[in-house]
Amino acid sequence: MTSPLITPAGLAALDGATVLDVRWRLGGPPGEQFYREGHIEGAVFCDLDTDLAAPPGPGGRHPLPEAADFQRAMRRLGVSDGRPVVVYDDAGSTVAARAWWALRYFGHQDVRVLDGGLPAWIEAGLPVTKEIPQPEEGDFTARPGGMPALTADEASALARRGGVLLDARAGERYRGEVEPVDPVAGHVPGAVSAPTTDNVGPDGRFLDPESLRARFAALGAGAGVEAGAYCGSGVTAAHEVLAMEVAGLPAALYVGSWSNWVADPTRPVATG
Repeated sequence: MTSPLITPAGLAALDGATVLDVRWRLGGPPGEQFYREGHIEGAVFCDLDTDLAAPPGPGGRHPLPEAADFQRAMRRLGVSDGRPVVVYDDAGSTVAARAWWALRYFGHQDVRVLDGGLPAWIEAGLPVTKEIPQPEEGDFTARPGGMPALTADEASALARRGGVLLDARAGERYRGEVEPVDPVAGHVPGAVSAPTTDNVGPDGRFLDPESLRARFAALGAGAGVEAGAYCGSGVTAAHEVLAMEVAGLPAALYVGSWSNWVADPTRPVATG
């Protein structure tokens, strides 16, 4: 299996890649501010809110964009079908994973995440720049369906029929003790708490495949078990799917996630 991750040294040696800087903060400030203060040479800023998601609404806070909109955004950023793409952030890949998943979902065949992100790049002694590149228009063609995705009903059914639905949010949000963003606290009935922060070590790099397999097996999501993941708005849950891919385990993403689940007041909510 080709790893979906790439090391700083691997990226430095990779010719012709399109590099996307996907830094973002819940509640701000805008990620582009950090990008302008310094980024990997040649990297283009990719905005989570406008390039990787449709406008918020009943579909959630970061619903999946239409194929035509995603294609237009990626072409503007210089993404082409025949050129590798590397994505990174500075938050343990929790945001870059959404770019990885979206590109894979829409059919790009060669997308990797910089393991450890910008901090690992800088730690390796590699340079950053403030120079803003002007990428040539890409030729990426969006073809939906490259990764498994779940609707609200499908996520609920997966949990009921013996699969494992992983909740990637912090444990206190899963339990319903706090909810800083969405209007209702709690979790999808039958879901298992699996904070995505446990997929990486203190250095922000992913755990090795064997350790990740052991983590997911302990959560009931071992080999041969149907698995799905959700979070607040389908961002950190993509990190869960990425971690499972590193472990060699397939998983589907409930893109709408909790923000979509609670948009329908008839859907049940579990706490504790």
